[in-house]
Amino acid sequence: MRVAVTPSGPIQGRRVAVTALGALSCVGVGVDALWDALCRDEAPASKRIGEFDSSHLGNAKELRRYDPFALYALVAADEAWRQSGLVGPYEDAGSLVTTGIGGLQTVLAQEAVLNARGADRVSPFLVPMLMPNAATAAVSMRFGLGGPCETVTTACAAGTHAIGNAARLVASGRCDIVVAGGAEAVIVDLAEAGFRNMTALSSTNFSRPFDVARDGFVMGEGAGILILEDWDYALARGATILAEVIGAASTADAHHITAPDPSGRGAVRCMNTALADAGITTADVSHINAHGTSTPLNDYSESVAVHQVFGDDAPPITSIKGHLGHSLAAAGALEGVASVLTLQHQLIPPTAGTTVIDPEINLDIVIGEPRKADVEVILSNSFGFGGHNGSVIFRRYHE
Repeated sequence: MRVAVTPSGPIQGRRVAVTALGALSCVGVGVDALWDALCRDEAPASKRIGEFDSSHLGNAKELRRYDPFALYALVAADEAWRQSGLVGPYEDAGSLVTTGIGGLQTVLAQEAVLNARGADRVSPFLVPMLMPNAATAAVSMRFGLGGPCETVTTACAAGTHAIGNAARLVASGRCDIVVAGGAEAVIVDLAEAGFRNMTALSSTNFSRPFDVARDGFVMGEGAGILILEDWDYALARGATILAEVIGAASTADAHHITAPDPSGRGAVRCMNTALADAGITTADVSHINAHGTSTPLNDYSESVAVHQVFGDDAPPITSIKGHLGHSLAAAGALEGVASVLTLQHQLIPPTAGTTVIDPEINLDIVIGEPRKADVEVILSNSFGFGGHNGSVIFRRYHE
């Protein structure tokens, strides 16, 4: 039986509208490329971002001063900003663009310079390029956002936390506008070796979330951006409202630095708290966009948590990491983008790579082809190393 939750105060105050989306991923530049790819039961072999044009963001000298993760964030944010119709500067608008690791490519490149050419040749831009807050700082400066400019580095939950935190800034009245999301660019030998030696990566380099043959995640990279606005503010300026953020939550497993709590307790509390925050029950949830990394432990513990929250009536579930791989902090942001697109199109994407669902999972995992559905509310989950849990809830917009 589905469990009802007692609201502890839904995102109190003002309604939070999603007015624009931006994306950059291994399937291409832009939201349209992302949605087109997610609706196919095929995934690109490489989860790296290919070549793209960023000349509209600055000249070659200026662009060299961004680590790839910050540049990815700017590309996605620029798409969202142009879609939104906003024209800055906005003194009190916020930017919450996060990352799990930050400018790792810059660190490795400048270490090579140090070793080969000496300390005097290390770039003076090393620190501003490697710092985790570089992406959100770049976004705030490009669009003239003078409000809160913050980065939360909660590993693979960070993108979801950024959306939830941004929604609270809007709901509380602190900001009318917040640009929120995450970006990551760490497909490098050092990071791959670290993940592989902890046995987190797939030995077959194939992502198959919730599949009986899953054996680890595949690293991805990219960026996802959502623009959140006060509902009345958005309507007054004639913005197109795409969806609404109605709840969010963050908890900790307090269990292990990398392994999820096998009982799912932290994830259960996170989902229940988000439902209470939204003032809804499990019966109101139409679809779950799962964390679903394709690792044996994560997928199983997530399924345990979903069963505890939803009982035998869990809604259809998908993981887009079958398509995109696991892009750490960008994952939750891209999944937020995908959730809004699912609400718009009333179509649940399949979980690419998954063919035989693990009987121990025992959930309705959408596989094979997109599923037409009446999708009103989506719960999007993210869980990260360190025991970080994040959930955010989106509701469909009706005119």
